[in-house]
Amino acid sequence: MNRTRVLTGITTTGTPHLGNYAGAIRPAIAASRREDVDAFFFMADYHALIKADDPARVARSRLEIAASWLACGLDPQRVTFYRQSDIPEIPELCWLLTCVTAKGLLNRAHAYKAAVDKNVEAGEDPDAGVTAGLYMYPVLMAADILAFDAHKVPVGRDQIQHLEMARDIAQRFNHLYGRDFFVLPEVQIEEQVATLPGLDGRKMSKSYDNTIPLFAGGAKALREAVMRIVTDSRLPGEPKDPDSSSLYTLYRAFAAPADAAAFRGALEAGLSWGEAKQALFELLEGQIAPMRERYEALIAQPAHIEDILHEGARKARALATPKLALLREAVGLGSHAPSVDAFRTARPRGDKPPRLASFRDEQGRFRFRLFAGDGEELLLSRAFDDPKAAGMAQKRLKELGGAAVRLQLTSTAAQLELDGAAIGSTPEYPDAGTRDQALGRLREALDQLAGAA
Repeated sequence: MNRTRVLTGITTTGTPHLGNYAGAIRPAIAASRREDVDAFFFMADYHALIKADDPARVARSRLEIAASWLACGLDPQRVTFYRQSDIPEIPELCWLLTCVTAKGLLNRAHAYKAAVDKNVEAGEDPDAGVTAGLYMYPVLMAADILAFDAHKVPVGRDQIQHLEMARDIAQRFNHLYGRDFFVLPEVQIEEQVATLPGLDGRKMSKSYDNTIPLFAGGAKALREAVMRIVTDSRLPGEPKDPDSSSLYTLYRAFAAPADAAAFRGALEAGLSWGEAKQALFELLEGQIAPMRERYEALIAQPAHIEDILHEGARKARALATPKLALLREAVGLGSHAPSVDAFRTARPRGDKPPRLASFRDEQGRFRFRLFAGDGEELLLSRAFDDPKAAGMAQKRLKELGGAAVRLQLTSTAAQLELDGAAIGSTPEYPDAGTRDQALGRLREALDQLAGAA
């Protein structure tokens, strides 16, 4: 099955509220459970430094947001869940991309332009208070996405420009270095994402100070917030207009269709606002209480959250590390892994192309090996019961080349995945450095096969 890699960034500022849950957390977790989705979720804590200069707040927010997503049902066994700051390849890639990004492109970024316009209106220097972090935000975002060859990135409409810039930067790099090193990401706009009203009827937002807490303060804080929701002056017994009521909008976002219809009917029949608020609170508490219990257990075990995030970083780096090794070689910085040309000088290969060799193992199942032109074994496939399946796997390798292969690194070897399924493994090598050199040769051989197909 072809799986679409979907990458979601979570800004680590503040504590999630009910609007965050309905608008982002709940739909993202539901999408991550689809069999055709390879979901990546990362906490954008480098991005948080652009706006937040309180270290304690940044650290606390990282913990609370990780606990919130996990408590709401994010399965770290099914997805890749990590902190941006745990992936050193991201800032390294950010610099490589910076060196090919036109300043004029960054000048047009909405956030930077808005800051400049605000300064000009106030009679200040255009760049007063503007940090290089704010200015470079689009390049860091591009690195977040391009490091993992994400196919789709769910964003709000205010972030579409940044995705377009990521595509522009990737295309520029590909053009300069003569190869499609990066997948060009596509914007994924969720048209049906719930936008919940806050206490005053405007969009629920920390900026408006009108939010309903998700977990903070427990059931007491949730009930107090619901009871503060602004309503009109219609008395008990007077018909209410559900379509102009924030209470009804909130209720409908969490209720089954039949229950929402019944609530609507009760409002039209004259249900008092106090009773309506109590009904909304009971509905929300019924769904949130079990998640809150998990959240509180997670917050009490920060070491457990750290373990989850470190494992997520390991999975993410299994992709990012060989990717950056390839990019270093492309730009001439091959010191961490010798370049292909340097390796050819050290080990002459002749003119023979790489080849695939099929065979049957001792159990009678079908397998194949990939050999470099000099005879070095680079890959041993898994065992296939059906020779047609083994042949199809070879065909896909020849069609797609090295960029389509996903690597899961061990200390001295690598497992390969293609189209979301395990396809084989490399030999065991003496150390990680030797392994990384061999992975460069493996990708080169796969690309040669694809070029000859």
